[in-house]
Amino acid sequence: MDGETNGSQEATQGTQDASQQQGQEQQETQQQGQSQVGGSETDYEKQIAERDEKIASLEAQVAEAAKNAETAEQLRGEIAELKAQGESDRIDFKLQLAGVRNVKAARALLADHDNDVDKLKEAEPWLFEALGKHAKGGNASGSGTTGLPNAGAASDEGKTLKHWREIAGLTDDDDEKKEG
Repeated sequence: MDGETNGSQEATQGTQDASQQQGQEQQETQQQGQSQVGGSETDYEKQIAERDEKIASLEAQVAEAAKNAETAEQLRGEIAELKAQGESDRIDFKLQLAGVRNVKAARALLADHDNDVDKLKEAEPWLFEALGKHAKGGNASGSGTTGLPNAGAASDEGKTLKHWREIAGLTDDDDEKKEG
């Protein structure tokens, strides 16, 4: 923003300087009219040379102001471009967080839903990954488990009980002695 204000301030200063110099030129023109009556040709040529120098300096100031305006306009364009890119990245990120399957397709439909990801997700659920347990790829964490025991694994309660007794230091031999 500083570049924009500096450019406009410099342009305003250049305009003010130009108007002041025009006022000075008018005074000089009046003086020239007076000096032409009683002066020589060298004074006239000198005044013309001075005026030409002032014209050249004014043209340089105008060129400088134009450069500043062009620079400010280029910076405004770059800022607008970066803002648009940032907004586009934000939308892509929101879509990815929502679990979109295809960002390009979602962006095409997003304008129809006021650029609101939640409205798009509600209206077009097929476009987003389902996050339930029976969704493709398992539960939300993606581990692929249902939480149920494996159907192919047989469980032997006697074997499991024997294993835990051994861990606890109780053996089947102690059970047989108690029975006998």
